[in-house]
Amino acid sequence: MVGVAASSASGAGIVTAGVAGVVAGAMAMAAGEYVSVSSQRDVEEADRSHETREQARDPEGERRQLVGIYQSRGLPRPLAEEVANIMHATDPVAAHMREQLGHTEQTKARPSQAAVASAASFIAGGLIPFLGLMAPSRSGRLISIAAVTILGLACAGILGARVAGVPMTHPTVRVVLGGSAAMAVTALVGHLVHLSGA
Repeated sequence: MVGVAASSASGAGIVTAGVAGVVAGAMAMAAGEYVSVSSQRDVEEADRSHETREQARDPEGERRQLVGIYQSRGLPRPLAEEVANIMHATDPVAAHMREQLGHTEQTKARPSQAAVASAASFIAGGLIPFLGLMAPSRSGRLISIAAVTILGLACAGILGARVAGVPMTHPTVRVVLGGSAAMAVTALVGHLVHLSGA
């Protein structure tokens, strides 16, 4: 939107560019996330197949391996044996997926869920610059869109820092500077396209 506004386009043109950008960005984020998480799911399924084969080939060896894992975590040998026996009596593959490889139901890859969440997050953030369209003049729109977007970037940086449990200053400055640099480049490109008469 900043790039189109810098080309002295009409309000309708800026809105069209903004909507197209939000839709395209959300679809790209969703597709990228789906592919990425699907690859993770493929790894999990391959690990499960491998563990299933190992259980069929050498169940006792797999049980001893589980005992060793529990001992390495501080359990005494008798208790490690008892826990491993219980786990192997119920679902040995699940036990090895969890204890040996770190795969749990909570961390299981869910491509569709990840794609929807990614697209929704992009749309939520992508709608913020539209608030800048309230400026009455063309030149004012560019400044307003940039200002509103920078404010949104600052909020995103603060929120990210709070979620991560780190001090807010560095992440917020990083997000604001990165976003501002991207807007500046985009505005420059839009202005140069306008000057070229394209």
